[in-house]
Amino acid sequence: MKFEDLVKAARDSKTPLHKVVSNWYMMNTGNDPRFAEDTAKELVGEMMNSYRSRLEKPEKSLTGWVGDNDEKARNHSPEFLSSLVYSGVGIALSMSEHNASMGKIVACPTAGACGVVPGALLSLHINRNIDLETLGNALLVSGAVGERIRKRASISGAVSGCQAEIGTATAMASVAIVYATHPEEYSALENAPALALKSLMGLVCDPVGGFVEIPCVKRNAFGVSIAFTAAELALAGIKSAIPFEEVADSLGRVGRRLPEELKETARGGIAITPTAKKMVADFLGGVDKKV
Repeated sequence: MKFEDLVKAARDSKTPLHKVVSNWYMMNTGNDPRFAEDTAKELVGEMMNSYRSRLEKPEKSLTGWVGDNDEKARNHSPEFLSSLVYSGVGIALSMSEHNASMGKIVACPTAGACGVVPGALLSLHINRNIDLETLGNALLVSGAVGERIRKRASISGAVSGCQAEIGTATAMASVAIVYATHPEEYSALENAPALALKSLMGLVCDPVGGFVEIPCVKRNAFGVSIAFTAAELALAGIKSAIPFEEVADSLGRVGRRLPEELKETARGGIAITPTAKKMVADFLGGVDKKV
């Protein structure tokens, strides 16, 4: 069932979209719809716990390459972004750096893209006082977007590049933002994920040294800002000329055409720049000395 079909079913039946989605999950898994709804709320709670844990005990990654970007973001007063968006950017950095330092996170949809959806949801909670139940419902709806991309393309950087990870997370976050704030803006719900996913089409997966740190952490921050932009444009009535499901199909085709060097192998993109090679050599040299 296409995502736009789920939205149409909600509109035609005047049933909340998250209820339609939970029933759709039931048909696919056999689980009680309440299980999906309860699990989504639990996952939002886990996101909050992970964020608190990061704030209470920040740590650098094993390589030392990342681990203080979120603190720098928190200590900076934004000049250009709204407090809502900038807060989301900072939370995304925190969650992604928490992952890089072996902290517990919610893979949403993957560990490498774990900061985007929490960045959007937790910022709405902190800055707009949106309750956890509403955020859980929004996460459930965003999961339908992620599942459709998984079905039609991939959510794996090793299969389709970073467009499949950060791109999917950004599409999920955009629809979550719309649903948490305007649950009956059906056109915006259909168009936000398409707008978001198109903006990241072709993004390669080129982690320095193979670690989920550079450029992964900062890409999570940019994913949040794009998600808010897509949601805003969709709510303004701006539509994607290409429907979401066709965009997802295109992502799959692009992913299949990407060379192996640009799909999580650390053998292309910024991973093979002189600076990246020196960083890896210095890190491995330090490890050898410790051993």
